[in-house]
Amino acid sequence: MSHDDNTPAALDVAVDPGRGAIGAMAAEVERSGFGGMFLGETSHDPLLMLAAASQTTSTLRLGTSIYVAFARSPMVAAIAANDVQTLSAGRLTLGLGSQIKPHITRRFSMPWSQPAARMREYVSALRAIWSSWENSTPLRFDGQFYTHTLMTPMFDPGPNPYGNPPVIVAGVGEQMTRVAGEVADGLLVHSFVTERYLREVLLPNVHSGLAACGRRRDDFEVIVSPMFATGSTEAEVAEAREFVRGQIAFYGSTPAYRGVLDLHGWGGLHEELHRLSKDGEWKQMSQTVPDEVVDEFAVSAPVGRAAAEIGRRWGPIADRISVTAATDTALSAWRDAPKMYGGARSAVLEQ
Repeated sequence: MSHDDNTPAALDVAVDPGRGAIGAMAAEVERSGFGGMFLGETSHDPLLMLAAASQTTSTLRLGTSIYVAFARSPMVAAIAANDVQTLSAGRLTLGLGSQIKPHITRRFSMPWSQPAARMREYVSALRAIWSSWENSTPLRFDGQFYTHTLMTPMFDPGPNPYGNPPVIVAGVGEQMTRVAGEVADGLLVHSFVTERYLREVLLPNVHSGLAACGRRRDDFEVIVSPMFATGSTEAEVAEAREFVRGQIAFYGSTPAYRGVLDLHGWGGLHEELHRLSKDGEWKQMSQTVPDEVVDEFAVSAPVGRAAAEIGRRWGPIADRISVTAATDTALSAWRDAPKMYGGARSAVLEQ
């Protein structure tokens, strides 16, 4: 894993697996030439879906974006990830996220506290568990949030023939991005981000975490999944742009994401959006977001131009870029993107 400002990022796709369609969808993603496929955790278990996807693909990188860490113990995550790593012959990337307190406490009925500190310990616990299997050593992890001190032969799968999967951590705040730099193999950047916020806020925190632990940027991946307003025609782009405007309004109304807007001098927009959200004025919220804000967050262009534009905007500061295809129709629209993006990458490399 390395990064060079002159080398554009690899192109992945984030999909929604639907009901039982993940195998065929994954095969199509691989045929289209994407480097990887990432699944989130909403109404499906992403590792379960990736286990199925591993059986219809052979080269495609398979990742979670995200697997909700605090919804399960590190042991549960370690076992499931280890199995998918084996089934996929070493193609898994385990992307972990904290989610937010209401979901963890009220949807999953699990404890919530100090998310950055808990995530740091969670990743360390994962590595301790995998190490005990790899080296046949006693499991001794005794932390503030997690304790793992029992591993008998019946429950020890032994060394994974493909090694342990890389672990990336999702973050949008300063503390969590520093934790990613300290203990993870990469950072999964939230879609509510601008190039400037990534450069000036998130990456310095990553570098601080790396330096604190004697690690190098070359051994760390930054994966972005930016917002897109795209389609096959200009009319579809315009329609998608209004959808993105609504996404920006939703995230921008949330105090946890205010820092992104503050950096650009748009703190007043957050305050107005937050007020409107409290009043349930969802339509008015979207109308409040000006075009200049949409332009800063999103790539707005037909698919062909969008493929080149994401490389220009995000390639110099990211190692991997993930486009989103929530439906089969959306995936079909992006089918030629890897070829178009590959041409743009080649042009940059030849300069």
